[in-house]
This record gives sequence, C-alpha cells and structure tokens, in this order.
Amino acid sequence: MKAFMYGIVLQFRLDIRSKTMLVTCYLVPLIFFFFMSGIFISVDPSAKNTLIPSMSVFVITMSALIGLPPSLIEIYGGEVKKVYKANGVPVYLGIVTQFISSFLHTFIVCLIIFAVAPIAFGAQLPNNLLTYFCSLISLLFVTLAIGCVLGLLIKSQAKLTMIAMIIFLPSIMLSGIMFPATMLPEFLQYLAYVFPATIGFKAMTAFEVWHLPVLWAIYAVLCVTIFVIIRLKSRD
Repeated sequence: MKAFMYGIVLQFRLDIRSKTMLVTCYLVPLIFFFFMSGIFISVDPSAKNTLIPSMSVFVITMSALIGLPPSLIEIYGGEVKKVYKANGVPVYLGIVTQFISSFLHTFIVCLIIFAVAPIAFGAQLPNNLLTYFCSLISLLFVTLAIGCVLGLLIKSQAKLTMIAMIIFLPSIMLSGIMFPATMLPEFLQYLAYVFPATIGFKAMTAFEVWHLPVLWAIYAVLCVTIFVIIRLKSRD
C-alpha cells in the first residue's frame, strides 16, 4: 500500500513538471476562463448563473481528452511497460496512478474556478453544492475514463490528437456551455446526449435523478473496456 501511495505521489509530482499537463490542465483552461468569462457575461448577463459549471466542463473535457491520453501513450506505447514487466510491477499501475493524478490536478483547477468566479465575475454559486460536486466528480470520472481508453487504444500521437479533437469539439459545442442548447436544431439537441459533457452540464445546472446513474453506467462500461485492454496488453 505504501508503494502504491508513493507511486501516486510521484506521478502527481511528475505531472506538475510535465509541459503537456501544465498547458492542457492549467494554462489553457485558466486563460480560457479569465478571457471568455467576461465575454460570456457581457454578451449575456444571465451567463453568471451557469458560468462555474460551464468553465468546469471545459476544464474537465480539456484535461481528460487532450492532456491525459499522451501520458498513457508514453507508458504503454514505449519502454515504460517493459520496465514494469521486468521489475514485476503490475501493468495496471501506470493507468491507475495517471488516472488519480489527472483527477487531482483537474479537480484543483475546478476548485480554483469555483472560488474565483464569484469574486472576479459575480458568478452565482450552485444552489445545491452536494448535487453540484457529485455531478462534477461523476463527469470527471467518466471523461477521464474516455481519455484512458483513447490513450490505451491509439499508439500514434498524431492520430490521438485528431480523434481526441473529434470528441472534444462536439462535447464543448453541443453541451450548452458556449450558448444555450435550445439554440441548436432539434436533432443536434438529441445528438448532444451522446457526449457525457452534456449530461454532466445538465446535472450541474438542472439536476434530475437520472443524470448520475447514466454517468456511472457509462463509467462502468468504460472501466470494463479498460480492464480488457490492460489484460490484452499484459500478454504482449
């Protein structure tokens, strides 16, 4: 257990020094937050009501889909996996420590937005903090799991970037964080629910009972997928 905790702490420290993690998890999301928040509110003053969830969804999607997968490619697509095997380290350790580290970094940025938005932009705090944070954490788990699947399945960095953007852009544009989803054509409003970001944003802004079970059902399916991929990679 001590070795496992040491691995998590080590990965957390390594990610702090990682330029990819710095850019995708901290720099770009926070710049987007400070730059776009003022624009959103000046265009639509009612955006203050959903500013915190909107920016949190952007942070989660950016970090999990753009920041996490390249790190997994380095672990499972290079020499690190061979080092794991040679030293008797379980193959799954890399993805577990990376998942937890990414979760912590992303959650820290979400907390920064939660604390700063009301002061800097007069954003309204969520009405129910319990359902808000449960929804945020659920979305974070699901989106990180998607990032893990991408990082495990795709071996080429160029192909990974393309596929990640194919998921990232619709998640942002259709979820309702940039503009009200009701402005979209009806078929796109239904298509948006294919992306967990839409369900997560709805759960954080207008919580309904079915939101969390759906997110955790998706997470369970993704976990099974990750388990199967890891088992196959352990035989290589």
